[in-house]
Amino acid sequence: MMDKKRRAFIKKSMSATAGIGLFTAFPGFSSFGEEKADMFFKISLAEWSLHRTLRKGDLDNLDFPATAKNDFGIHAVEYVNQFFKDKAEDTEYLSELKKRCNDIDVTSVLIMIDGEGNLGDLDNEKRKVAVEKHYKWIDAAKFLGCHSIRVNAAGNGSYDEVQKAAIEGLGLLSEYGQKEGIGVIVENHGEFSSNGDWLTGVMKEVNNPYCGTLPDFGNFCIKAEYENRQRICLDEFDKYKGMELLMPYAKGVSAKSLVFDAEGNESNIDFLKIMKIVKDAGYTGYVGIEYEGSELSEYDGIKATKKLLEKVGKELS
Repeated sequence: MMDKKRRAFIKKSMSATAGIGLFTAFPGFSSFGEEKADMFFKISLAEWSLHRTLRKGDLDNLDFPATAKNDFGIHAVEYVNQFFKDKAEDTEYLSELKKRCNDIDVTSVLIMIDGEGNLGDLDNEKRKVAVEKHYKWIDAAKFLGCHSIRVNAAGNGSYDEVQKAAIEGLGLLSEYGQKEGIGVIVENHGEFSSNGDWLTGVMKEVNNPYCGTLPDFGNFCIKAEYENRQRICLDEFDKYKGMELLMPYAKGVSAKSLVFDAEGNESNIDFLKIMKIVKDAGYTGYVGIEYEGSELSEYDGIKATKKLLEKVGKELS
């Protein structure tokens, strides 16, 4: 747990910015960053798009905001905790990251959290520990000026068992998030969470305005296996139906891309169709680029995804 001195430092630092209204009204998030007059949404960059570059050591997490702005013209970023795993309670590090964003006018949107335990664990004590291990990331997100942390509703058990446990775990974590003014948003991220009906059921039962979803265009595979290091999906929830189900609870959107055709369209995902679903839900917040392909370099894949989003955005706006 964060010691009292560090927690007090973060709360004191946040008090200076409390009046700017990081969320306005939490469910909308329509006031972040600069609006593009020709699009109904704003573009952010998910750090996972550069995970290979980061893991090779060719990019450091502290330099990610500048890379987003200078290399891609994107003024909003979505962090992944894997790339500063031991820094959640390091106020010196967080202060430097925040300063770098402020110096170049880049908005910190959210932090994607992995590796802190299963919020849908059937064991009550393990689930409680997982909830508490996320608290420090809510504190870090608040300090950086993010609106949310992205979490996973994972657990081992039956459909109903894990759903019940996830409702309890997310409910507790969302209470802490609400107290701190930080959203707890769940991505469709494999297994039960990639089932739109299951995750919608969780949202309905948690019923907290600070708990929502982060619909990902390409993460609706419920069951998969690996063959020669290639992931093969055995059971996939319809992505368009899934987006329709999850968008009413969306506090963020993840534009997954893998492969592009000769015309610059995503080969397996109809971006126009999906973004129309996003628009019809009344969403006007950030759509985060998350390129995960291998045919293009990470840099070229990000640029291709941005170009496609801008093309579709202009057509729908």
